[in-house]
Amino acid sequence: MPMHFTCPYCGTTTNVADQYVGQSGPCTHCGKSITVPPSAENASFNDTGTTPKRGLGPGATCLIALAAAVPIVVVCGGILLALLLPAVQAAREAARRMHCANNLRQIGLAMHDYAQEYGCFPPAYIADENGKPMHSWRILLLPYMEQQARYDMYRFDEPWDGPNNSRLAPLMPKVYQCPSAGQSAPWTSYAMIVGPHAISDGPTPRRMNDIKDGTSNTIIVAEVAREGIHWMEPRDLNTETMSFAIDPSSGKFDATSNNHPGVVNVLLGDGSVRCLSSGLDPEVLKALMTIDGGEDASGMDVLY
Repeated sequence: MPMHFTCPYCGTTTNVADQYVGQSGPCTHCGKSITVPPSAENASFNDTGTTPKRGLGPGATCLIALAAAVPIVVVCGGILLALLLPAVQAAREAARRMHCANNLRQIGLAMHDYAQEYGCFPPAYIADENGKPMHSWRILLLPYMEQQARYDMYRFDEPWDGPNNSRLAPLMPKVYQCPSAGQSAPWTSYAMIVGPHAISDGPTPRRMNDIKDGTSNTIIVAEVAREGIHWMEPRDLNTETMSFAIDPSSGKFDATSNNHPGVVNVLLGDGSVRCLSSGLDPEVLKALMTIDGGEDASGMDVLY
């Protein structure tokens, strides 16, 4: 019965008849002298009948080739990752910006529900008998944002930072913070526009028909960053002290030291949300923050 025999020098496998077992002769492929052992199947012997040092077979050759290819794959993978990373980061930031816009939409719905019940938007704050701000509009909106339990825990007979109310600091609704802010409770990302011709002068609420410029042309809440506003604190964006610049270098208390590169989200009086470019003309932004100025806001750079 023919047996398989592999030349130990060139690796060529041939069929050897039983009658040649133990005989020597030249390899038909490389010509070197070889001896067919008694058990030749799947074995290789040299011409003296001892087991030679094997060369690298086809499998080992494949492993060497694979090992050589691994660094190339790693390098190529690293380059691909470096190319994809900015796109992935941009996609994540776009998702966070849309999440921020959805937060403002929920705030807008709550404001309109409040207005439907009371006939006006909430004031920026409720003041004490001496005119000192005591309670923020963010507290007043809690029942309209499915946060009745938190509202019931709040006490209006003490300031926002009183002994009882201070315990509510960690309970800030997530809707009050932009996901790009990189902060946790109690810091909010959204402030109402406050001033003599804004959606509120502070303690005074506005009715819908007080907005002479049109609800779709009037900003009532804007996104802020790094301003350190406690979510229960009755402090917002004051049109009499702000610079009307988006993410300016002045460091003043401005409209929007933005959470998103080059843009800022704002809530309009009709409940819609717009994304404004950092290059927006400050005069246009100022016009958008008044309810009855009659200014031309046609230059508003709306991204969405």
